[in-house]
Formats: sequence, structure tokens, C-alpha cells
Amino acid sequence: MDCGTPFCQTHTGCPISNLIPEFNNLVFEEQWKEAYVNLTSTNNFPEFTGRVCPAPCEGACVAGIADHIDGDRNAITIKNMEHTIIEKAWENGWVVPRPPKVRSGKTVAVVGSGPAGMAAADQLNKAGHLVTVYERQAKVGGLLTYGIPNMKLSKATVERRVKVMEQEGITFLTNQEVGADAAELKTMYDATVLATGSTVPNNLPIPGRQLDGVVFAMDFLTKNQQRLFADKRALGSAAQLVSKYDGSIIDATGKNVIVIGGGDTGTDCIATSLRHGCASLTNFELFPQPPKDRGGNNPWPLWPRILRTDYGHEEAAYRDGADPRVYSVLSKEFVGDADGKLTSVRTVQVAVGADGHFQEVEGSEKEWPADLVILAMGFRHPELLVAETLRVGLDARNNYKANTRDYKTNVDGVFAAGDCRRGQSLVVWAINEGRGAAAAADSFLRQAAQ
Repeated sequence: MDCGTPFCQTHTGCPISNLIPEFNNLVFEEQWKEAYVNLTSTNNFPEFTGRVCPAPCEGACVAGIADHIDGDRNAITIKNMEHTIIEKAWENGWVVPRPPKVRSGKTVAVVGSGPAGMAAADQLNKAGHLVTVYERQAKVGGLLTYGIPNMKLSKATVERRVKVMEQEGITFLTNQEVGADAAELKTMYDATVLATGSTVPNNLPIPGRQLDGVVFAMDFLTKNQQRLFADKRALGSAAQLVSKYDGSIIDATGKNVIVIGGGDTGTDCIATSLRHGCASLTNFELFPQPPKDRGGNNPWPLWPRILRTDYGHEEAAYRDGADPRVYSVLSKEFVGDADGKLTSVRTVQVAVGADGHFQEVEGSEKEWPADLVILAMGFRHPELLVAETLRVGLDARNNYKANTRDYKTNVDGVFAAGDCRRGQSLVVWAINEGRGAAAAADSFLRQAAQ
């Protein structure tokens, strides 16, 4: 607690400016309810960030300033603290519906029920506005529900929060895809917040891309989650048939699986493939293996670019005896049989040249057996039908164009937040943007009422 200036809650640490030293001290004093009140003053959903956030706050922790010198991980375990605080709050009945006492009479549509949409809806509802959230899937939560596997984020964790929000007066409409009717929807509400996420994936257009067995990560994860929702054996009496589930699944059972991409989504694909019972598992990463400790060009309190071993890597190493990751690998071709089914992947090793560009290493060609390749290479931008229908302006990367001062698009009364505005990012940034867009929309509605 003698950190002096706490960098954990600045722009280099926590995007939502959690008052971390304060709730840490309250925990130290065993004032758990006060810690909960403190934590939720800045974070709408600590149960989400306490499970899935990579904790940039810990990378900026003053106690970790010497990590690059002695190699130890000295930072305070802020993420674990956050998780424990909110779970104690749920256990003790402190998380209860608190609907606003006064309603403004103004209506807001939030398009998308991921973390940005949920945060925007929560804040706007607290301000007294009548909020309706549109979700195209059968269940609320967006990425939280369909993109993050159960073992990382239990869907019961999402559902209990949604239930509280409903009891506070928020309306969630599922199986409602907003697209060509977006302009009509806008006329029904006093303000609209777009929180549609960044859902167009990066592709790998090399020879053989069309082969049966090469799939996008989110297709793999979403179909798996839809199957679980529809499977009574998986959910018991609480099972609910998902209307959009067509009975299909991208099955990794007994297959040689290669995951291309090394982020959180890639890790989730690794862990899901293991649970399917894949025969083998390899994870291609284009870049070299990161160092174990901070480099000289990566000083504290910047996010430490170091080697991290996530739960999927640990599970694969436990089952197969080795870390599944191979580094500096460039995929050159997907190879298939006469029936158009994937059989292998041809690759080459690469090295970073003096000019900073990748160069292929001569004689390093290799062919890897593969029945299923999962592309987990991130996302480019949101689907553009909503923007085209509403005539919302786009930035150079085809994200909805709006700044972080007022989150306004070029269309009056339409705001944008989260990955659809800033590009693919973290859940904690989505919450930050949802809160920011809600504040801007609230200001817009109050001015309109004057």
C-alpha cells in the first residue's frame, strides 16, 4: 500500500480507472461491502473483468517495477482481488436490483448486447431513461456468451447479471437482428447506441483456403456454444433450445487440429478442441517467441510484452507433454484430397530481417497433418449493413467513426461504442466505451428535453 503514485488506475493501467489502491486497502481492512461499493462505482461488471480481463493494471503496478530486474512477478494480484470482491457481494446478497426512482420518459435503443452494449444500457437506465437492447442471437451477452467458452466464463455468471438488469427495467430483445431496418428502428427511439462489435474476421487467403476443414475461430466457438445451450445433458433442467441452432457443430473430435493465431481467442480454441478430444493440437504463431522478462524497449509501466502461458496452453501441455505453440511460422498452403477435404498445411519458417520485415528461411519448408484448421487471427471491423442503412460515417479501418469526447457519429442521435468504434480490443475497454457513450447520450437527451 506504499506505492506512492498508483499507476494501476491511470491510462497505462486500468481503462475504466478502478480505484484499485482504495479497494485493496478495504479488503486488507476486511471491509468487503465497502470494497464492493468502491469497485462498482467505476466498473459495471467486475464478475466479467475479474475472469477474462488480461489485467493491464497489474502490468502497471508499482510493486512490479522491478520485475524486469529480478524476474519475479511482484505485482499485486488485482484481478483476483476484483473477482473475490464481486463474488462475495453476490454470495452476501449485496447485488440487488436498484431501478431508478425517476424516469425521464426518453427512450434509447442499444444495438448489441456485448460488454459495451450492456454497460451503455446499464448506465442509461441508471440515468432514468427507458432502454431496449437488441441482440441477434438467442441469448444476451454477445462475445461474453458466444465467444468465450464456459470454462473461462460460466454463462450462469452472465445470466445472473442480465436478470438483475431486467429487474431494474432494461428490456432485452433477442433473436432481433438489426440491419436493413436500422433506419426505421432509429425513428422509434430518442437516441441509439451502436455496440455491434467487430465481427468481420481476418482471413488467410492462401491456396486451399476453400477446403472443407478451414474455419474461422468465432464460427467454431459460437457453434460449440449453441450446441451446449441446446443439449439437455450439458445444462440439465435449465437447458433451453436455441432457436438459431441448426444441429451443426464444427467437431474437433479425433482430428489433427492446427490453430493459427496466438491471442485469447486462439487459446479458447485450443481449450475447446481439447475438450472435444482432438487427436493432436498445434498452435502457429507468426512472430518469434516473446522474452520471459521485459526488454529494454518495453519499460514499466507499459504493458509487458512477455511470454504468457494461458489456461489452454497449460492444458495442452498437461495432456500432450509439450506446449502446443510453435513460433515464426508462416502458412503457405492448405492441402486437401480429391473430395476437397483438408489433409495438411504447408509452412515455412520466417525471421525478421534488418528492414523489420519477415523473410522466409531457406530450406525450412514443412508439411503438417491437419484435419481442422482454426483461423484465430483477430477481427477487421464491424459488419457494415447497419452503417450503410443509417449512413453512419466510417474511419480508415471501416469502424464507425466517432471520437471519445462525445461518441457521436455523423448521424444526429446515434452514438457508437466498443469494438465497432475502436476496433478489436479488451472487455474492459468495451465497458469503458459503453459508459462513455452512455454519458454522451444522456447529455444529448437532457439537452433535447430543455
